Amino acid sequence: MQVNDPPAEPPECPVCLQLYDATTAIPRVLSCGHTTCEGCLKLLPRPFANTIRCTVCTLLLKLPNSLSSLPKNLDLLYFSSLLQRTRPLEEKRPIPPDFGGAESVSSPSVLKPWPYEFYCKWGRWILPKDCILIGGTPLDSYGGVLEGKVLRCFESDRVMGCVLRENDHVGLIKVGILMGGEVDSEIIKPSYESRILTVLWGMGEDERDKLGVVFNACFRVSNVGKAYGFWCNEDDKSVYVVCQKLASSSFIDCVSKRRKDEKERLVADEIGFWGVVGVEICEILMRLHLEGLTVGYLSLNCLGFDDFGRVCVDLSEVLRSGWRVSKNVEFGLKDMFLDQNTVFLSPEVLVDLFVKAGFELDSRNVSKVGPVSDVWSLASLLVCVLVGSSFEEEMESLLSSVVNAVKDEKGCDYDGLYLAWMGKVSTLLKSILGSDFASLLDVLCRCLGLEPGHRPLATELWKCLRGLVVKPQSDVGFTFKNDRMNQESGGYIVIGDVCCMVDETGHGSKGEEEAERDDARLRVEGDVVDGITHGDFKCLEMKGHLGFITGLAIGGGFLFSSSYDKIVSVWSLEDFTHVHSFKGHEHKVMSVIFVDGEQQSCISGDSEGVICIWGATFPFSEVPINKLYENKDWRYSGIHAMANSGADYLYTGSGDRLVKAWSLQDHSFVCAMSGHKSVVSSLIVCSGILYSGSWDGTVRLWSLGDHSPLTVLGEDKLGNVVPVSSLSADHNFLFVGHDNGTIKIWHDDVLVKSTRSHEGSVFSVATNGGCLFSGGWDKKINVQQVSGAADGVDVVPLGAISCNSPITALLYRHGKLFVGQADRIIKVYYGV
Repeated sequence: MQVNDPPAEPPECPVCLQLYDATTAIPRVLSCGHTTCEGCLKLLPRPFANTIRCTVCTLLLKLPNSLSSLPKNLDLLYFSSLLQRTRPLEEKRPIPPDFGGAESVSSPSVLKPWPYEFYCKWGRWILPKDCILIGGTPLDSYGGVLEGKVLRCFESDRVMGCVLRENDHVGLIKVGILMGGEVDSEIIKPSYESRILTVLWGMGEDERDKLGVVFNACFRVSNVGKAYGFWCNEDDKSVYVVCQKLASSSFIDCVSKRRKDEKERLVADEIGFWGVVGVEICEILMRLHLEGLTVGYLSLNCLGFDDFGRVCVDLSEVLRSGWRVSKNVEFGLKDMFLDQNTVFLSPEVLVDLFVKAGFELDSRNVSKVGPVSDVWSLASLLVCVLVGSSFEEEMESLLSSVVNAVKDEKGCDYDGLYLAWMGKVSTLLKSILGSDFASLLDVLCRCLGLEPGHRPLATELWKCLRGLVVKPQSDVGFTFKNDRMNQESGGYIVIGDVCCMVDETGHGSKGEEEAERDDARLRVEGDVVDGITHGDFKCLEMKGHLGFITGLAIGGGFLFSSSYDKIVSVWSLEDFTHVHSFKGHEHKVMSVIFVDGEQQSCISGDSEGVICIWGATFPFSEVPINKLYENKDWRYSGIHAMANSGADYLYTGSGDRLVKAWSLQDHSFVCAMSGHKSVVSSLIVCSGILYSGSWDGTVRLWSLGDHSPLTVLGEDKLGNVVPVSSLSADHNFLFVGHDNGTIKIWHDDVLVKSTRSHEGSVFSVATNGGCLFSGGWDKKINVQQVSGAADGVDVVPLGAISCNSPITALLYRHGKLFVGQADRIIKVYYGV
């Protein structure tokens, strides 16, 4: 093309697509050589002061104080004006985009048994592992219900309304046990949170939803014991629901006092007292019904008084009653009448128990459990209080007859049995109530009816009981909202059944086809993250070094490892066998990197400041391509870290507090970057930025364009310096490991998370785009998922890999985790 021939299309800004001109879209040339219009340069986000990221090459560049000082691209202006003379202007020009908003904090998700959304929903219900102490013996013969107390006060905004005070008593209801991959193995130990979430994930979705409804409803309905959340017992590998434990002894004392005089007729004051109690219980039940819940299992132990004398329902006792009765229909029913553990079951709840136990019953006799089932239970409880042990004896006799008939599978006139029982109960009530309380006698007898559809609503029972205390004239104009809503049965969650939905022999409820798909995916992908979270992974060891492993690098189909033994070893990634040893250092090799350029090379640095550049293609040479030497300082010496920006520059961090740049083209020294006040311990290059960590507790950012300083993260404070021991970066996220076991996560120049993950120094951190691996002095590798959240960043602990030596180097590549240890061994973890 001749110089005078203009291009086919006029030049335009790569950001806003507006044609360049000399007024509204002035083309400005950046230091990297690319051009962008001045208007877009003003609007582009600036991650750090006086910096901007080129829209073409994404390099982070320094900007002058005034954009007008940047040179204009005169050639583009000339071509643009030439073409626009011969071409009509567009009616509408593109409007420059608005870059004023901050970038959202996001990170790719990671494959695991449960998705991050599942953690967001259920993670807020997880209680700390050290806040509960199990005390005493199991409260039932099946060991699924325990008592405990709170070890330390706990209040969290993640757990809705959760306030656990020291020495408070709680009820523990088992909902699942850890099976298979969730229990500790010789290698992997899932995190506390991961154990609980995996058990919940193994439940059916319907069961989890029911559990969630119960949890939330208990916080909305007053005078009901709260479910605080889930707690995992490390001793028996079980997950429990932790419930508020109410003092029910006062209610039992009231009942016991009445039973001493149970043969005497009740006076009006006694009837009035129990009428108030019944009214309050009715109100609690009706509020639960509006939440879509029925109690199902009501006993004397389920009720108590609060500090103000109001009746309360103990959720832990309701769940305990449901667990105790439903686990074994035969023996559970026989135990229903021991001491104060009387459980009142409506006929339809009893039939439902038989059906779940595998007994064949006529489907025409099976009614759905609903709010009127609670009406039956409450009426039975009130009759038991009013009449005494005679009512329990009659009920025990009826249930024994029904149970024997169902077990023998013989024909039985259940209606006749029930009518005979009702006649005896009615006679007992008449002897206690007399003719003065005929309306109460009538309502209670109708509440105990066999057919749910013929029973009165809870509102009718409430009005009758309230009439014993308040004169009818006081209720003028009083009406119930949603009065007819409680009439229908079915579609309600039975609270007492919630913790009996998970089989103790195994929590899994996924179908075989889904499990097969998971297995096939693991076999094909073989990613270590999937393997760790599913318990399907392997580990192999590579031995050969004679000293502390200091660094790992991968490239060209090989793994390169550096060590205190002054050798850089080369390993095959196909069969993980030792291929070659680079021997040229006379001191401990501190770091190693791989450079993929025209000539692939491996570069290593030692504790005396010697840099060896090796050819990284087979066959390997015995001598380095070149050796570089740092200027020695009698006070500080030696290389501690290395990094590279492609095939352009090599960067070294040294004991003399400097970051040095070396040309990878001619191996010459370029410049030294000063600013750190102590040893530069770690280096990493990501997204056009060089990060350097130091023992002075800070991370400094440098421009790759002109090696000028950009900003400082974690400015050291007097007396509060925590040395930086490791760095890793992923997009705009920076992960910083410190000597005190803390890992700090930065997004651009903002600290978004700080977690104490280790006991002792964090020698190495590595990421794979969503999963964070960290290892250090405490001989374990923590695996955590890092995900974007509404308030910044959320870190979800997935588990820990136990090792027998401190972790000194980590590297994640191609679905495998490479681990260097202080005991001279390199381990490779991979999924199967």
